[in-house]
Amino acid sequence: MRPFLNARNENIQIGDTDCDYISFGNGRNVLIMLPGVGDGFKTAKGVAVPFALMYRKFAEHFKVYVFSRRNKMPEGFTTDDMADDISEIMEKLGIVSAHVFGVSQGGMISQKLAIRHPDKVRSLVLAVTASRANDVMREALGTWLEMADKDDYKGIMMDTAERSYTGSYRDRGKLINNFIALAKPKDYTRFRILCNSCLEHDAYDDLDKITCPTFIIGAGQDMVLGRGASIEMNEKIKGSELFIYEGYSHGVYEQAKDFNNRVLGFLTLQTM
Repeated sequence: MRPFLNARNENIQIGDTDCDYISFGNGRNVLIMLPGVGDGFKTAKGVAVPFALMYRKFAEHFKVYVFSRRNKMPEGFTTDDMADDISEIMEKLGIVSAHVFGVSQGGMISQKLAIRHPDKVRSLVLAVTASRANDVMREALGTWLEMADKDDYKGIMMDTAERSYTGSYRDRGKLINNFIALAKPKDYTRFRILCNSCLEHDAYDDLDKITCPTFIIGAGQDMVLGRGASIEMNEKIKGSELFIYEGYSHGVYEQAKDFNNRVLGFLTLQTM
């Protein structure tokens, strides 16, 4: 592994519980990455090396942190609460401000962080995310919650692949998720809390409070959040940039070969 990756698995106390996170890279600027509801099944614990390799280009420019949600969340925990956790963790780690890259629910938390703690966000990348629930999201997450009630983890994994990928890549996604489904979770409490927080998320009326440089990336065939979610954020966040990947769905960040370069291009411009 190249020295600059400097990959580490870490943990930090937050409230009466703790939070798993990873860090890598030695860049002068700080980048915080926030993942989606998959964090409800598997946190960032133990994945520092593979994650650093996946995002090795980012490591050349940034000190990267990937934060999971806190390990114990009460019922009704919201994206506001999750954003406040990130703010508190930043303070504990001595991070004054950072560039923030959020995917799916991670993008929802990123919105709230930029709205509630604007001085801590230097720039923002919002990828395949939404500012509020819509019919597409309600149907997708509602399906997953019903499957969770039936202890149908494989069903969740297969449906996720079906909704996330397009073309021949969909078959690959189903194969991978079928393998992942072998590691069935002990319970679905954490996953349910994250899904419900997405359904309750509503930052739409406050989007005009986001004043940092913002890049919004959507997918033309997003079967989890819908295409329109990205467009309405772009219309509300003054000066924001929008790019829609036509022919892709919610998993565009895995499927599109130029996705990371596109994000990195925007972020590096913000450090000049």
